[in-house]
Parts: sequence; structure tokens; C-alpha cells
Amino acid sequence: MAFHVEGLVAIVVFYLAILAVGIWAAWKTKNTGSEGDRSEAIIVGGRDIGLLVGGFTMTATWVGGGYINGTAEAVYVPDYGLAWAQAPIGYSLSLILGGLFFAKPMRSKGYVTMLDPFQQLYGKRMGGLLFIPALMGEMFWAAAIFSALGATISVIIDINVNISVIISALIATMYTLVGGLYSVAYTDVVQLFCIFLGLWISVPFAMSHPAVTDIGLTAVHQVYQAPWLGSINSLDIYTWLDNFFLLTLGGIPWQAYFQRVLSSSSATYAQVLSFLAAFGCLVMAIPAVLIGAIGASTAWNQTDYGVPDPKSKKEADMILPIVLQYLCPVYISFFGLGAVSAAVMSSADSSILSASSMFARNIYQLSFRQNASDREIVWVMRITVLLFGASATAMALLASSVYGLWYLSSDLVYIIIFPQLLCVLFIKGTNTYGAIAGYLFGLVLRITGGEPYLYLQPLIYYPGWYQDDNNIYIQRFPFKTLAMLTSFITNVLVSYLAKYLFESGTLPPKLDFLDAVVARYSREHMDKATLVKSDNIVLNELAPVNPRHSLTLSSTFTNKEAFNYVDSSPELSNTEDN
Repeated sequence: MAFHVEGLVAIVVFYLAILAVGIWAAWKTKNTGSEGDRSEAIIVGGRDIGLLVGGFTMTATWVGGGYINGTAEAVYVPDYGLAWAQAPIGYSLSLILGGLFFAKPMRSKGYVTMLDPFQQLYGKRMGGLLFIPALMGEMFWAAAIFSALGATISVIIDINVNISVIISALIATMYTLVGGLYSVAYTDVVQLFCIFLGLWISVPFAMSHPAVTDIGLTAVHQVYQAPWLGSINSLDIYTWLDNFFLLTLGGIPWQAYFQRVLSSSSATYAQVLSFLAAFGCLVMAIPAVLIGAIGASTAWNQTDYGVPDPKSKKEADMILPIVLQYLCPVYISFFGLGAVSAAVMSSADSSILSASSMFARNIYQLSFRQNASDREIVWVMRITVLLFGASATAMALLASSVYGLWYLSSDLVYIIIFPQLLCVLFIKGTNTYGAIAGYLFGLVLRITGGEPYLYLQPLIYYPGWYQDDNNIYIQRFPFKTLAMLTSFITNVLVSYLAKYLFESGTLPPKLDFLDAVVARYSREHMDKATLVKSDNIVLNELAPVNPRHSLTLSSTFTNKEAFNYVDSSPELSNTEDN
């Protein structure tokens, strides 16, 4: 394969344009708000992100390299097909559920990061524990999409994969470093446009190639391989459901999502952004599905790719760049390459910023340096942006299946953080003891179920397990959803058990070492003025941390207030007027 100078020039021009937009947005950040809120402007953009930019940035966050390459891969692989390409529907439903139930209570309370409500209710120790799966999720996600970009660039312009990944990561990290959320949001507008244009330009050319059979025929009939619509065997239905719930419910508790929610100018806008992004995710998945179908409908021996076909060469995860390279004219393949490059950076920058935001605020500031200056927090964010960007890049160089790493990135978030988020927002009376117990139970059940992608053998063999041809144990039982439900139920039961034991006098108050039940004001509960600044939101909007002994099981199990937020506060009214 020859080195394509034109392709390299096109990528360089695209990257420079994105960097220019990012730097301009960084300048805009410096002119927004007072110097004292610099760190918050970086994290939530001054809470003035409108519908247009907000809709673009939230959509672009999900439509990443893993989303596009992974969907095309799933449709192409004979054993899967469109029936197993669950991400478009799963993540769209995730955004809808997030908008219906989670966006309004989070934005109405004026939190700065997703971990704020956990630290307010459960304390800084629990916030630190929940930071671990949240960080791992963001890093796995960023690694998956960097890997997708490296494969794409190396296929089309024939340069070293490592070099392409490193350069792309440097560009995304650079503009995130200087501009924060503003840079990420405004570059997302450009990137999403490039994704839409680049992929849709490529599809007609690829579909009209002489070696490609009508995709309508190959959808239901076997021509070169099994029909690309795919099917779900009765034995695999529970695995399908497990993965679907993982994507749908596990797609909610991400800092990358709540960062857009919390940067919205009002709680209502936050909901609308979620619905717009759900529609955008479905629309942006269509060309990826078509490219996967084209790959499954191609006689590869009639192309310059030759034989055997991509799946036989174990290159199914690169089907999208392979289609662009061998079924499209050269100049069209460069447009498609720009689209995938845009997809990668639009998600990678979000993940890097999300991880650094949570560390700087919830770990460094609220746990260790409550009196840290705003300038100090900004520098901590800059350093962690570099560190997390480098970590994601290193993992990307070790990735194999894009879709496998993509699923893995949601596992810990789904099993550990999602049930905790349900409890902290909607179940009154849960406490730190229940949160820790639920965390540990969920983690143990997930690890003991094994992980084929990491060659981790299971310790618990659920009904329906089997060994594949590589002697890897596969669980058909939906053990991930079981682990999530167990974590949720354990949190509730242990919380109320601890409350009963302490309030009934069965356990002496001195054993309440976490100050989660007996103490009127736990040292773990941060001062509201520290958690949410007075110039962000009226402090009385925060749900007060009441003494645990004043709660009764019958009156406090369901947090009905979480469903009845009204945007009537001065802060929200002012932002909506603007």
C-alpha cells in the first residue's frame, strides 16, 4: 500500500482547523465570568450552553470512533449482524431516560460534577470510591475511540498506527487543556458536521462499486456470508438483554453526559438537550450501519483487497476504513477519514475533560484541599488532562476489538454507579453503610462472573455457561444485570438495617464510625457553601441533609421531591431570560 501524501495533508488541515476552533473557544472562556470562577467555567462553561451548541456537543460525545466503527463492525460480522448492533438504540434510549428522570434533578440542584450528590449525602470517602469506576469508564471509552482512529488512519494513508494515535491524542488534549468545556463544545459542532458529511458522501460511492451486491438482497439471503440483518438465537436472548440493559442504563451515569446537563442554562434545556442528542445518535448511526452492510455484501476477491476477506484476516473491527479505502475513490476516502477523525476527537476530548473535572473538584478540592484557590484548581485540571490523555493513549495502543472495549467501558459504570445514582436521587434514607455494601457486592459479582475479553475465568458459573473454541468460558446468564440489581437492593437493605440498629439502640452510637446515622451533622457531609457556590445557585435549593434519626421507613422510602422540581429559582429564571 502506498503512502498517500494527499491524505496526510487533508488530515493535517482538518486537525489545524479543529485546533483553531478550540483555541478560539478557549479565548471565549477567558472572557466569560469572573476570574474567581475560572475552574467552574472550564467544567460547566458558565452554565450558559444553549440548545444549538448543547445539542451538537451532547450528540458528538456519544457518536465517537467506537460508536461508528463498532456499529459497522457488528453489522458486518456474520455471527452478529444488525440484530446485535445494540449501541444506536441503547444509547438513544439512555439519553431519553436521562432526560426524563435524571437531568432535571441534577441541574436544578446546581451540582458541578456527577459525583457531587454522592459526596453531599455519603461523604468524601464514598465519593472517592465512586471516582474509581467513573475514571475507568472514561479511560476505557477514550482508549477505544483512539484505537478506532489509529486503525482507520493506518489503513487509508498507510502510516504507523502508533504515530496516528499519539498525534490525534495530542491535538484533542491540547485544545481541551487550554479551553475546557467551551473548547470541547465548539469543536464538537465542527466535528459533528464533518462526521455527517464525510460518512454520507462515502456511502453512495461504496454502494455503487461493481463488487458490491444489492444490500437489500444480502440482508435476508446468504450471498458471501450470512445475512447482515443477523439473528438472535434462543440460547443467546439473555446475553442480548444483558448487553442491551448495560448500554441503556449504563449509558446514564457518565460525567461526560452530566457535564452537558449541568452546563445547560436551565433544567428544562438540559432535558431538551438529552432528547435532541437521542435523535442525533440514531441519525448518525445510519451511515455506519450501511457501511457494515456494504462490507457484508462485497466480493472482496474482486477488489484490490483480495482474499481472504476482512473477517478471515481478523480485520473485522476495521471494516469501516477498509470499505472507505477499497470501495471509494481516493478523494472520497479522505472525506470519510476526516469523519472518523472528527468522531474520535469529539468523544475523546469529552472523556479526558470529564475525568480531570471529577478529580480536580471531587478528589483534590472537596476531599483534600477544601480551601484551594481557583487558580490552584485550574492548574490541577490542566495537569490531570495531560495525565489522563496520556493514559488513554497508552491503553489505545493495546486495544484489540473496538466493540469489546466499548462494552467493557460501560460495565463498571452500569453495575456500580447506576444503582448508587438511583439511591442518591430517588431513595430517601440510604446512607454510607448501604452505599459501601452495594458497591462491594456489585463489584464482587461482576469480577467472579469472568470477562472473556480480558481472558478472566469465572469463579461463579451461572446457568447456560459454555466454553468456546478458544477454551474461554462464556456466560449466557445476564449476570451483569444481576450484579447491578444486587448492588441496588443491598444498598437499600443495608442502609435501613443500619438505621434501625442504631436508632433502636441495638448498636451503641460510638459504633457509627462513618457518622452516617446517629450524628446530626456528619463530618463527611460537606458544607453547602463548599459544594455549591452561592453565585451558582440559591443555597436553599439544595436538599438539606437531615438527621438520620428523624426519618421513618414508611415516610421516607421514596424521594418524591426528585420528580417535582420547578425551575422557579432566581438563578434558573435569570439564565432562561438570557
